[in-house]
Amino acid sequence: MEPGRRGLMPAFPCGKMEEGKARWPDGVFAHLEMLEARAYEAAVKQEETEQREEKLARLKARVQELRRQRDELRAKVDLQQKGLGKAGVVSDAAQPSARAVLEWKIKSVKAMLQVFYLTGISGKLTKQGVCFCISTAYEGTYLDSYYLDLLTKPEVRIHRHSVPTFIPLEQIAKKHLETDIRRFLSVLADHLNAYVGRRHQADQLQEHFSDQIEGTLQRNSLCNLLVFNYNLSSRSKTFPFNARLLYGDLCCSLPTEVSVSCTPEAPASLAETAAAHSALFRRVALHRAFRSFSSAAERADVAP
Repeated sequence: MEPGRRGLMPAFPCGKMEEGKARWPDGVFAHLEMLEARAYEAAVKQEETEQREEKLARLKARVQELRRQRDELRAKVDLQQKGLGKAGVVSDAAQPSARAVLEWKIKSVKAMLQVFYLTGISGKLTKQGVCFCISTAYEGTYLDSYYLDLLTKPEVRIHRHSVPTFIPLEQIAKKHLETDIRRFLSVLADHLNAYVGRRHQADQLQEHFSDQIEGTLQRNSLCNLLVFNYNLSSRSKTFPFNARLLYGDLCCSLPTEVSVSCTPEAPASLAETAAAHSALFRRVALHRAFRSFSSAAERADVAP
């Protein structure tokens, strides 16, 4: 620097920077995807746990109230049965009227229907029995309602219904209908909610991520077997991953067996990514897993 002139030396050597973006190894992307999936899964589980706890608290409060009403009505019936006076006649003070007994029976049935309503099952009395409505939902989204018309005389049996033919209604009825109608409705509701949950995931996948799926997603009527080829980015024209999801538990909306493999022409470095995807599909809803793939791909595109 010339004497008498002041200035700052440059912090970095002058020169032209190397053009181009730095590329990260595929294993880093797979690890980032796995970390994001775990964080998302933890948030979803926490939200679901809070919702279940709130719902359980409401159900417990309602059950306690129904039990209190039941105990009061039972006490009145006991007074009727034990209210014989010393002369062998019924005491007027202790004898509830026939109307009161009938009201108790009707209230008991209505109370049972109200308990079912809190779990997505509602019903109304008919001239020949009871008609139930099972409302289904997935992740807070209402989906479909199914109806079941039961006859109660001379024995409890199914008169009409709108349950899909691939739901094992006859087996469930044979096991629970005549012995425990509450259990029967609960098991049937589990089957229906799991089915619509699986169907909803497949529909969401095709609706929002069709550009990442090769052709049409293959599924059966029960939606307990899904097969498809996919990629990680909507910009890619190749589909290096093949997925096969089997839902062995028909009362569950997450798969029990998952197989994710790479096509023969896919790079060997994607094997680790396929293993991470396989684990993710077991824990997270299908469309949410693909949403995490898209987020990871967008971050990779903007990475320096």
